[in-house]
Amino acid sequence: MIRSAPGAALAAALLLAACLPSLEPSPSAAVPSASPTASPVATPSASAEPTPSESIAPTPTPAPSLSLEPPEASDERIVAVQVTPDVAADGDGTITIAVTSEADTRIDELVLRWPTELDATLFLAPFAPSDDRIRDGGPPLVQQWTKWVIGPGERGEPAGTTSLGWGPLLAGATLEIPILVTRRAEGPVAFDLQVLAGNDLLTLDRGEPAELRVEIP
Repeated sequence: MIRSAPGAALAAALLLAACLPSLEPSPSAAVPSASPTASPVATPSASAEPTPSESIAPTPTPAPSLSLEPPEASDERIVAVQVTPDVAADGDGTITIAVTSEADTRIDELVLRWPTELDATLFLAPFAPSDDRIRDGGPPLVQQWTKWVIGPGERGEPAGTTSLGWGPLLAGATLEIPILVTRRAEGPVAFDLQVLAGNDLLTLDRGEPAELRVEIP
């Protein structure tokens, strides 16, 4: 058996150690420190622009039932009007209308006008029909009213209206007009009543048109 000399073995070990790589960590192998991350900047969200609210146009007030349209023409002559209803809640009666002229001239024909639709509740008439008035040889037909027209009429009375002529009305005088009422339906009712000279709406002392709202309980 051949034995190697101890010196040769030591030299071989040192040579092998010199060939091995160094195990020291390189600077590049150091763990990098965590750099601070920028916190997110909150971007302001676009605020919703206020939408203009829809303008609400005023709704016209509906006309009350049994109302009348004003006529095309008016008359500046002034009258005072008083309406006195005497109608039972469940029966017939009368409506008395007193018209006093405050004008300096005569009103040739004073006209009262109301909606014909009123007939469904109250039937207004200038007289009460009777056999005595129409029988042969009966009393002479004497009347103060001049016309009783359901429009449209031949003298400009509008459709949907009933016109009762009465007169004439002298300057400064008063006409008291009784109208007979026959009830056709129970319950309260209100209606427009116009006071005209022919087809022209007269004027009240406050400068307002001569149109009244009559209420029957």
